[in-house]
Amino acid sequence: MTCSDTAVEVTVVELLDLGFAVVDTGQGREEVSVALVDAGVGDRVLVHAGEAIARLEVPE
Repeated sequence: MTCSDTAVEVTVVELLDLGFAVVDTGQGREEVSVALVDAGVGDRVLVHAGEAIARLEVPE
């Protein structure tokens, strides 16, 4: 799902070793790289081609 031409907004549910994380896509869970962003559990990130490219700010 995260390999299309557009970035997908997902939620980090678990941090793994070596810069990877499990994310919730809204349709299931996937393992993606978070090496390029400073993301933690609960953060929303944009993922493109299996790579998190930005952490989204959640308005309060």
